[in-house]
Amino acid sequence: MTNLTTKLVLATALVAAPFLSATTASAEGEKYVLVSHAPDSDSWWNTIKNGLALAAEQMDVEVEYRNPPTGDLADMARIIDQAAASGATGIITTLADYSVLSGPIRNAVDQGIDVIIMNSGTPEQAREVGALMYVGQPEYDAGYAAGIRAKGDGVESFLCVNHYISSPSSTERCQGFADGLGVELGNQMIDSGQDPSEVKNRVMAYLSANPDTDAVLTLGPNSADPTLLALEENGMAGDIYFGTFDLGEDIVKGIKAGVINWGIDQQPFLQAYLPVVILANYHRYGVLPGNNINSGPGFVTKDALELVEKYAGEFR
Repeated sequence: MTNLTTKLVLATALVAAPFLSATTASAEGEKYVLVSHAPDSDSWWNTIKNGLALAAEQMDVEVEYRNPPTGDLADMARIIDQAAASGATGIITTLADYSVLSGPIRNAVDQGIDVIIMNSGTPEQAREVGALMYVGQPEYDAGYAAGIRAKGDGVESFLCVNHYISSPSSTERCQGFADGLGVELGNQMIDSGQDPSEVKNRVMAYLSANPDTDAVLTLGPNSADPTLLALEENGMAGDIYFGTFDLGEDIVKGIKAGVINWGIDQQPFLQAYLPVVILANYHRYGVLPGNNINSGPGFVTKDALELVEKYAGEFR
């Protein structure tokens, strides 16, 4: 039984376990740290923080969120080292760049700290650094699935707006999309940066120079929100095929309005929530799911927006 539904049923059962007999195991001394690669400016991670807070409350454990304020990965590596030195019993971390982060993660594992990789990286990389498991969305596979979908809708060329090009996981999304379409990625991916004005201007400049572009692919709110503004300004909103990774308030509005064809939901809430639940039950009862957990991809379209719209930016 390896499908996502089965894994989530197992995780739900694990959530309930401590509450069946509250005196069976103590939360005393359990301290978990989640380390992400996200800069302070990236609002998408609010859902991660909400999932983390809810899991901490329900499992009665101490959980702390840490990140490099500017998104600098060398800074993130130092934060992982600091988390390991702080006496954490478990570390939940992204693996945005294996070459930069694998060393500090291995060091934490060597110190006897249980680690779960979430959000970025791969199950294979998680295994190589000695982590217990991986909870997240295989980024290349998600991009490939999106490319197959777009190809079926008649797309032959595209612009991938990469707002975090220093993260290999971001490029995997663009590459997977290109491969799904059966075209070369080449210069169809741009480094947009993260400043909203720059993202908007670079999107408009690319589409002006390449007027036959069939589609736009963005990688999250940091690139999707300014791209929405760019398409409104150049008159292409609703006319050009538009797909995006991740969700946010403006993305959901764009899907509802028919400007964005679909959003890929990797369910970040689960990426933060499940590792806390898993670590707590592993430390208390020695139970551990036998497989990695794929939290996505799932395509969100105009036809399935009720709960997504209600909780966008909070739990979705």
